[in-house]
Amino acid sequence: MTRWGALVVGCLLLTAACGGGSDGAGDAATTGSGVPDTAAILQGVTKDPQLAAGLPAPVAQAGKLNIGSNMQSAPNNFYSADGKTPVGFEVDIAKAVAAKLGLTVQHTDMAFGSLITSLQSGRLDLTMAGMNDTQARQQQIDFVDYFTSGITIMVRKGNPDGITGPDSLCGNTVAVVQGTSHQTFAAEQSAKCVQAGKPEVTTTATDSDSQNQNQLRTGRVAAILNDLPTAAYVSKNAGGGEFFEVVPGEPINGGPYGIGVNKANPQLRDAVAAALRALVDDGTYGRILDAWGVKQGAITKVTVNAGS
Repeated sequence: MTRWGALVVGCLLLTAACGGGSDGAGDAATTGSGVPDTAAILQGVTKDPQLAAGLPAPVAQAGKLNIGSNMQSAPNNFYSADGKTPVGFEVDIAKAVAAKLGLTVQHTDMAFGSLITSLQSGRLDLTMAGMNDTQARQQQIDFVDYFTSGITIMVRKGNPDGITGPDSLCGNTVAVVQGTSHQTFAAEQSAKCVQAGKPEVTTTATDSDSQNQNQLRTGRVAAILNDLPTAAYVSKNAGGGEFFEVVPGEPINGGPYGIGVNKANPQLRDAVAAALRALVDDGTYGRILDAWGVKQGAITKVTVNAGS
């Protein structure tokens, strides 16, 4: 999902400073602060020389991992109140993996739809942006799986359009981020509606969750399709919890998030997987997810290309 501006994110994190947000179409939705202090957890991660020895020479020499992301998807990855510091549970996991390998992290912010091609071209070392590990994407890149999620439906507080699940999207307009599995699901659900003799689902695809939230708040769409952790976080924090709510039910098309790695670089893939495995085993991984309130998506076993 793609980038909003630094000012927008500052408003997302500082509800009071931005007047709590207005109903104007140009204003970003607010998410409140909701940023835990994970510094002590990350400071406890130390380099494992044996794991670091498995890194490809160019990465080891660079001393850092250039990770492509899409900094507008709280609590996965977004900007802090200063509008420039990446935060989120994915950001913390990335820092911990890098520290275990004796590296630092540089985040490159870009449109979600550009992540895979940027990885394939060598512009990035890794991607980490709430990207579902799917068999279709495995044809392009490899994945080290680090979290389990699924699609959920977010509506305005009070659910004025009466959205109760996928079938009730028929005849309604939904917002998605361009190039995501949410967009694919919306098209599939629309086809099901038509086959059942119901009106199609109208989909609005943007490059930003913030745009989608504005559309939902102003009634231009009936719902947003998003991943469970993001929808739960935004619903809890936006407008002090008064703007949105999540439609109850099991996540749709549940599956793993994956750290993307160029298929031409299996050595880096295996080093990242080993570092993540060490963090799972020593409890660091679980403490990070706990701090962000997303432990329901925790994995117990690190896998590679396990998505379907």
